[in-house]
Amino acid sequence: MEWFTAPDYWLSRLVFQRLLAAIYLVGFLGAALQFRALIGSRGMLPVPAYVRRVPLKRAPSIFQLHYTDRFFACCAWAGAVLAAALVGGAADHLPLWTAMLWWAVLWALYLSIVNVGQTWYSFGWESLLLEAGFLAVFLGNERTAPPVLVLWLLRWLLFRVEFGAGLIKIRGDECWRRLTCLYFHHETQPMPGPLSWFFHRLPGPLHRVEAAANHVTQLLVPVLLFTPQPIASAAAALIALTQLWLVLSGNFSWLNWVTIALAVSAVDGSLVTGAHPLPAPPLWYAVLVIAVTVLVLTLSYHPVRNLLSRRQAMNRSFDPLHLVNTYGAFGTVGRVRFEVVVEGTDERVLRPGTVWREYEFHGKPGDIRRWPRQFAPYHLRLDWLMWFAALSPAYARPWFGGFVERLLDNDRDTLKLLRRNPFPDAPPAFVRARLYHYEFTSWRQLRATGACWQRRHLRDFLPPTRLSTADEAAERV
Repeated sequence: MEWFTAPDYWLSRLVFQRLLAAIYLVGFLGAALQFRALIGSRGMLPVPAYVRRVPLKRAPSIFQLHYTDRFFACCAWAGAVLAAALVGGAADHLPLWTAMLWWAVLWALYLSIVNVGQTWYSFGWESLLLEAGFLAVFLGNERTAPPVLVLWLLRWLLFRVEFGAGLIKIRGDECWRRLTCLYFHHETQPMPGPLSWFFHRLPGPLHRVEAAANHVTQLLVPVLLFTPQPIASAAAALIALTQLWLVLSGNFSWLNWVTIALAVSAVDGSLVTGAHPLPAPPLWYAVLVIAVTVLVLTLSYHPVRNLLSRRQAMNRSFDPLHLVNTYGAFGTVGRVRFEVVVEGTDERVLRPGTVWREYEFHGKPGDIRRWPRQFAPYHLRLDWLMWFAALSPAYARPWFGGFVERLLDNDRDTLKLLRRNPFPDAPPAFVRARLYHYEFTSWRQLRATGACWQRRHLRDFLPPTRLSTADEAAERV
């Protein structure tokens, strides 16, 4: 069975597993801290209502069998504890089957959350974490050498992430072919980071170099992952470096960090540490890994067909377990940034001089003088959905009315998702939402005013709404 194992990759496996466990930890913490307002029993999109509409076979989840807010919280915190223990290396001190079961429980818990998370969990990095997490179940621990087949499946996943993203760009917005998309992207991306202003202000020729480098890294370099070492390691290192560039330029949850972890798994650890002999795998483990490999390759039919299609879809799962998915991002890049600004007033009678006060979010732009912060890999789900709401009211229709209703009620769980509530003592009488055009200031404006943003009011997004009319007003969004 010498062909089955790759002892030289023991260090790569160790780093990959620690990184993936850390990302699981962040995911479970985010679920535990945000779920009540988003999908709790009194949330904007409650899980109980969802599972009554959607059968178990379409959305496999333990919450299909039983749901209470307390049970969900217990599952999320249990996942966080299990993930934290894996970060500390606990699974390496257990029998192989026990370590595999540990990783499988993590995967099943997070799958259960994603499959009832609805629009709040509809991002590509959820499926990416689940697909990588499923493969991690079969990667083994210190009790056996890393299996070659699973290492190749991790490379196959990394290839689809990068190549899919490259194809969706080159087939999509014309600015990618003209190398001009990054004239706009750093300003219009969903959640800018602390360096995004500086990235946006880079000279035009450097933006063109960025775009060209992106095409090389996503369309050519991934092919080299399937070449002999050390070329494959060099390709993986280049992918990891470009992902770190993206980490610096914006907040994309854990998308970049899972990709970096996958790249690490393709690096030949013996180039750094030398040989590290490990025990041979038991027969049952080899049979199980071979069966999983056949399963993944079979399920890869639809993602491959999607990659080859001129109508390539982004971030799509082809099975309810999210085992093999298709990926891609920013096939279209916005030229203008819109933001929905939510305001409230405690005045019972509206008049031209009514004073409106803004709600402040943690991550999304609001106060023009407040510099963007770094939150990734933590995912601020409400902030991200507010960006989509600004693109089109249709994205907000399922949940925005519930959000406004909870602001009018000073709902404690909803207010925890915000940075500042301008009505700490009593709920507002009215809430409204307005659409603004935001853009980064110039160097001169930044020095003169200290503001990184400038904004211009465009129109009302939601007219002034009272608690008794919140639902009716939301339908007009």
